[in-house]
Amino acid sequence: MKQDAIWIEGFLEAIYAERNASKNTLLAYERDLLAFSTFLRQKRKKLITATRTDIEAYIIDLEINGLAQATRARHLSAIKQIYRYGFEESIIVNNPASEIKGPKTKRTLPSNLSEEDVNRLLKASTKAGRSPEKKRRSSCLIQILYATGMRVSELVSLPVASVRGDPQMLLIKGKGNKERLVPLSTPAKMAIAVYLVDWEINQEKNRLKGKLASKFLFPSNSKLGHLTRIRFYVLIKEICLIAGISPQKVSPHTLRHAFASHLLANGADLRVIQMLLGHADIATTEIYTHVLDEKLKSLVFKNHPLAN
Repeated sequence: MKQDAIWIEGFLEAIYAERNASKNTLLAYERDLLAFSTFLRQKRKKLITATRTDIEAYIIDLEINGLAQATRARHLSAIKQIYRYGFEESIIVNNPASEIKGPKTKRTLPSNLSEEDVNRLLKASTKAGRSPEKKRRSSCLIQILYATGMRVSELVSLPVASVRGDPQMLLIKGKGNKERLVPLSTPAKMAIAVYLVDWEINQEKNRLKGKLASKFLFPSNSKLGHLTRIRFYVLIKEICLIAGISPQKVSPHTLRHAFASHLLANGADLRVIQMLLGHADIATTEIYTHVLDEKLKSLVFKNHPLAN
């Protein structure tokens, strides 16, 4: 087990150095690989002595235990990567995972909101909160999210410095600390300007109490110092109820999907959308072409004279 732990630790350090992988990514790799190591230990084996048969038996065991296809594929991906690393670093002579093909994951279309739905959410966000200040914060959050299509983790940790001076573009630090510029819409800029007045007042109160000013646009008393993803998730559900939209239909990521699909439907280039979303691979962005395809098919089936 100790030998496995050392190998896993070396692998995690390598992908952190080579890809600048996030903490969440590293934790996911570590969790999956430790689960595989535990499975091997029950068979009196280690990572270094495992065979292709052992790996395949593990994937089958995951299926027997009811793990979803995507989850099994993720586990296998981690296993294949650590053995590739072991082979390249001469830890092992032969790679037992090189010829294994994983379960094909079904490509699902992202749930999407219409432009009318988003407008209802934007309007409802101005009413979400127990005080006028909280309502202005809610509006600012939703306006920025839909205007930029950023990930929720990027939104809640946004530095206040990034919105100083009425910027036309917003600098976002995404996965792997990669930076990208995204234009700000006029409604988003107005919501930010209004919210910043409240931010300055609150920070001045904190300074008078001897507290340091927050570096975040959306500060909170959480350990991270900014609004948490969980709190924002709850806020989205509250806004849905006000808007009369099913909370099950909407998550913070749904607005990111809406941002991309609405841009594409209105003629934006796929490469531009890839850049705005911060996707490393355009194949990830191409999922939105399927959303548009579904819309086009629906129009044909509804309006073509021979459709019926």
